Amino acid sequence: MNENKKTGNKFTKWFGRTSDTNLLLTITIVVFFLMYIGAIVFQGQGFLKPQTFFNILNANAALIITSVGLSIVMICGGIDISVGGVVALVSMSCAVYLDFHNGSILGAIGIALAIGLVFGMVQGFLVAYLDIQPFIVTLAGMFFARGMTTIVHTAPFNVENEAFVQLKDTRVIVPGFGSYNKLGNYVNAYVEIGVIVAVLVVITFFIILRWTKLGRSFYAVGGNAQSALMLGINVKRTRFLSHLICGVLAGIAGFVYFMHVGSGSASHASGMEMNAIASSIIGGTMLTGGVGNIIGTFFGVLSLSTIQNIVSSAGLDQAWWTGITIAAMLCIFLVVQSVVIANKKKMLTK
Repeated sequence: MNENKKTGNKFTKWFGRTSDTNLLLTITIVVFFLMYIGAIVFQGQGFLKPQTFFNILNANAALIITSVGLSIVMICGGIDISVGGVVALVSMSCAVYLDFHNGSILGAIGIALAIGLVFGMVQGFLVAYLDIQPFIVTLAGMFFARGMTTIVHTAPFNVENEAFVQLKDTRVIVPGFGSYNKLGNYVNAYVEIGVIVAVLVVITFFIILRWTKLGRSFYAVGGNAQSALMLGINVKRTRFLSHLICGVLAGIAGFVYFMHVGSGSASHASGMEMNAIASSIIGGTMLTGGVGNIIGTFFGVLSLSTIQNIVSSAGLDQAWWTGITIAAMLCIFLVVQSVVIANKKKMLTK
């Protein structure tokens, strides 16, 4: 009896010391691994191949970068639903520049960063300094970006610029990972360049949020803007910077997306903003602000993509099944967040 009580006290002390961010991160990682193990057990050995996992990264590198930017805005207490439109605009603009104007790769990267920077600056200024609701501002930004994408070029087309095609087809071999194909030949696992960019973005902003003054300011403003102001934090500048960073990352994500698809189309990145929000929430970022983790967001994207692959492997290829599954998964994580945080507060008050 006393032993059980001691064990319970130890758990309560650990539970109390664990921050909301780390607690939700742990839940996300555990759920991802359980899902992936379940996919291996019930969907066959295809999920055991290293390339299957790396293909998830290849297909979702742009979403990872976009979700990182959205997580920063959400941690700061805001929202940005324009990122999918920005990605589409960047992709189309770079495609037109490279094919119709014989542009260079560096020039296309410059266009991508410039578009993201402009969206981030304008939306950040309207939200932070004019105190307009971020949902309304970024909704207008989404419509504007989608409209501009169509104005830049209407019909979809594949890019034939030689330098770009060579860059797009570049593969980075992952040492120590590979599998045998049906002919018995060993094939090395690989990732696209966009995955390298996405991993660097995740690492960079994980460090920024965890160990820099700016990162702590994002959490402080999202947790309680009034308290942050009393602590001497420039709340308006912090909110502006969160949207600026999100815009720039959307521009980078647009070029990474462009490298993956190799084409321009007004329908590109359709629904990406919703997937990014869902990935951030699944990763433990709370809509109320002040709680979130970039590593959790990374695993949120992986979890979202894994459940989509499981649904597809089960033969449910219709789009609505994927939507229903994501909706159910999102609701479960929202409930888990509410229950976990509520139980923690009860335990701490005892």
